[in-house]
Amino acid sequence: MGIIFVKDREGNSHKLEAEAGSTIMEIIRDAGLEIEAACGGCCACATCHVYVEENWLSKLKTRCEEEILMLDQAFHVANTSRLCCQLEFDEQINGIVLTLAPD
Repeated sequence: MGIIFVKDREGNSHKLEAEAGSTIMEIIRDAGLEIEAACGGCCACATCHVYVEENWLSKLKTRCEEEILMLDQAFHVANTSRLCCQLEFDEQINGIVLTLAPD
Protein backbone atom coordinates (compact mmCIF):
# COMPACT_ATOMS: atom_id res chain seq x y z
CA MET A 1 0.00 0.00 0.00
CA GLY A 2 1.25 3.47 -0.87
CA ILE A 3 0.00 7.03 -1.10
CA ILE A 4 -0.59 9.74 -3.65
CA PHE A 5 -1.20 13.43 -3.06
CA VAL A 6 -3.91 15.13 -5.11
CA LYS A 7 -4.92 18.78 -5.20
CA ASP A 8 -8.55 19.16 -6.25
CA ARG A 9 -10.03 21.95 -8.38
CA GLU A 10 -10.81 24.03 -5.28
CA GLY A 11 -7.17 23.91 -4.17
CA ASN A 12 -7.68 21.40 -1.35
CA SER A 13 -4.97 18.77 -0.87
CA HIS A 14 -5.83 15.10 -0.34
CA LYS A 15 -3.64 12.21 0.77
CA LEU A 16 -5.03 9.03 -0.80
CA GLU A 17 -4.14 5.41 -0.15
CA ALA A 18 -2.95 3.71 -3.32
CA GLU A 19 -2.69 0.06 -4.21
CA ALA A 20 -0.16 -1.27 -6.71
CA GLY A 21 -1.79 -2.24 -10.00
CA SER A 22 -4.53 0.39 -9.77
CA THR A 23 -4.47 3.35 -12.08
CA ILE A 24 -4.19 6.83 -10.61
CA MET A 25 -7.62 7.54 -12.13
CA GLU A 26 -9.17 4.61 -10.23
CA ILE A 27 -7.56 5.75 -6.97
CA ILE A 28 -8.85 9.32 -7.37
CA ARG A 29 -12.33 8.20 -8.46
CA ASP A 30 -12.67 5.59 -5.70
CA ALA A 31 -11.69 8.21 -3.10
CA GLY A 32 -14.71 10.25 -4.18
CA LEU A 33 -12.84 13.19 -5.67
CA GLU A 34 -14.44 15.02 -8.56
CA ILE A 35 -13.01 13.39 -11.67
CA GLU A 36 -15.29 12.47 -14.56
CA ALA A 37 -13.27 9.66 -16.19
CA ALA A 38 -16.06 9.29 -18.75
CA CYS A 39 -14.48 6.46 -20.74
CA GLY A 40 -13.69 4.42 -17.63
CA GLY A 41 -9.97 4.30 -18.31
CA CYS A 42 -9.89 3.34 -21.99
CA CYS A 43 -7.89 6.41 -23.07
CA ALA A 44 -10.83 7.51 -25.22
CA CYS A 45 -11.42 10.93 -23.63
CA ALA A 46 -9.47 13.49 -21.63
CA THR A 47 -11.73 13.80 -18.60
CA CYS A 48 -9.07 12.39 -16.25
CA HIS A 49 -6.55 15.09 -17.17
CA VAL A 50 -4.11 15.91 -14.36
CA TYR A 51 -0.93 17.91 -13.90
CA VAL A 52 1.97 15.91 -12.48
CA GLU A 53 4.53 17.73 -10.33
CA GLU A 54 7.54 18.15 -12.59
CA ASN A 55 10.00 16.21 -10.42
CA TRP A 56 7.83 13.07 -10.86
CA LEU A 57 7.64 13.10 -14.67
CA SER A 58 10.86 11.14 -15.20
CA LYS A 59 9.49 8.29 -13.06
CA LEU A 60 6.45 7.77 -15.31
CA LYS A 61 6.18 5.70 -18.45
CA THR A 62 6.17 7.87 -21.55
CA ARG A 63 2.87 8.84 -23.15
CA CYS A 64 1.47 6.34 -25.64
CA GLU A 65 0.15 7.54 -29.00
CA GLU A 66 -3.48 7.36 -27.80
CA GLU A 67 -2.73 9.52 -24.78
CA ILE A 68 -0.96 12.10 -26.94
CA LEU A 69 -3.96 12.24 -29.30
CA MET A 70 -6.43 12.65 -26.42
CA LEU A 71 -4.36 15.39 -24.79
CA ASP A 72 -4.33 17.22 -28.15
CA GLN A 73 -8.12 17.52 -27.73
CA ALA A 74 -8.02 18.63 -24.07
CA PHE A 75 -8.13 22.17 -22.71
CA HIS A 76 -5.48 23.77 -20.47
CA VAL A 77 -2.74 21.30 -21.52
CA ALA A 78 0.71 21.88 -20.02
CA ASN A 79 4.09 20.16 -20.26
CA THR A 80 3.17 18.23 -17.11
CA SER A 81 -0.25 17.09 -18.37
CA ARG A 82 -1.12 13.41 -18.26
CA LEU A 83 -4.24 11.30 -18.44
CA CYS A 84 -4.27 9.56 -15.09
CA CYS A 85 -6.04 6.50 -16.52
CA GLN A 86 -2.71 5.77 -18.19
CA LEU A 87 -0.67 6.00 -14.98
CA GLU A 88 -0.48 2.72 -13.10
CA PHE A 89 0.49 3.06 -9.46
CA ASP A 90 3.60 1.21 -8.33
CA GLU A 91 6.28 1.66 -5.66
CA GLN A 92 8.35 3.88 -7.99
CA ILE A 93 5.69 6.61 -7.88
CA ASN A 94 4.73 6.20 -4.22
CA GLY A 95 4.10 9.74 -2.95
CA ILE A 96 3.45 11.27 -6.39
CA VAL A 97 1.90 14.74 -6.35
CA LEU A 98 -0.86 15.63 -8.86
CA THR A 99 -3.35 18.42 -9.49
CA LEU A 100 -6.71 17.87 -11.18
CA ALA A 101 -6.91 19.92 -14.37
CA PRO A 102 -9.84 22.36 -14.80
CA ASP A 103 -13.04 20.90 -16.28
